[in-house]
Amino acid sequence: MKRSGKTFGSCSRCETVPEKIEGSGGLYLWFPVSHTLNKVISALTGAKLEFQFLEESKCLYISLGGIAKEKFSTLAASVLTNQELKETKVLWMREVEQPKLRDFYRSTSLDSFINFSKSDWLLDLLSEERITTHFQPIVYTSDTSKIFAHEALLRGIDEQGNLIPPGRLFGQAESAGIIFQLDALARTRAIREAKVHEIKELLFINFSPTSVYDPATCLRRTVQAIDEAGIPHSNIVFEVAESQHPPDIDHLINILRFYREAGFLIALDDFGSGSSNLNLMHQLRPDFIKLDMQLIRNVHQDYYKALITEKMLEIAVQLEIKTVAEGVETVEELDWVRERGANFVQGYLIAKPTSPPITNTSYIGGVQAVSLSD
Repeated sequence: MKRSGKTFGSCSRCETVPEKIEGSGGLYLWFPVSHTLNKVISALTGAKLEFQFLEESKCLYISLGGIAKEKFSTLAASVLTNQELKETKVLWMREVEQPKLRDFYRSTSLDSFINFSKSDWLLDLLSEERITTHFQPIVYTSDTSKIFAHEALLRGIDEQGNLIPPGRLFGQAESAGIIFQLDALARTRAIREAKVHEIKELLFINFSPTSVYDPATCLRRTVQAIDEAGIPHSNIVFEVAESQHPPDIDHLINILRFYREAGFLIALDDFGSGSSNLNLMHQLRPDFIKLDMQLIRNVHQDYYKALITEKMLEIAVQLEIKTVAEGVETVEELDWVRERGANFVQGYLIAKPTSPPITNTSYIGGVQAVSLSD
């Protein structure tokens, strides 16, 4: 796909669901220090699990099949520290043979291997694309009956048809090393469902910076889905959580530069939840900042919250950055942010996330009335 003179390749990692760890096989382990190796050998001996130390490769080989995989995972998690689990490298081989050089690209941390082995339910969900999108309206603070935008929010669907909250999905995907696939699928599903519901307002879409290696390849499917849906790029706002920005700020800036050059808008989510807010505002130059719901909660009653939030709103006005107050749940919170110049509000007071999306909201005597799309 070409756009603006650039060629976008595909990303096999983002677009391919990895296979489950099934059947018998062998696990090769490389430890950060000999002390970690000795702890594992002692634990394996006590549990009567068979293993070999391969002197030439300086690694431990454990034959695992059936219940032994679960037994080893529980054992390793109990005797090693979190740091040791993250720094121990492992390679799973389906057949009993020594790995070759071409196999090492699949190596991962022991921590990720253990979590991945517990993620069969998530792998099934991804391969079957059992996800949906709920939409929460973002309305004008000056007139909450007018919808400015919708935020697309992921929901999983279990085998019984029940909804799975996003926290569980993303938490497991992050720990198991499959955040790439989940994040990419969430973005494309949000775009497709926005088209189905014929959303004309702006669409806010979350993305995780840790799920993107190279924007031109990892975001290819997202841009393609937007173009196929016929949604103008200027109607899409990609929002990144301030609390989730990666240590390499240059990488995040590179991602956002890609979005901007393609004509998309940028929002900084959960603003106020971290410790580097103002520096990030300077570095990322967002079109929107979304004030974290923990700041907004009872802001009218908390002097410290009120002072901090007021200053953030003042700075945003001076920098011509639009503001969204998130998590508004009471009329008092709504009145407070309205009086202090927040441009837009979002929260349960206005509407909960729904599918299909809400088409308008209104207040009659402080009681909310909503209309749903057909």
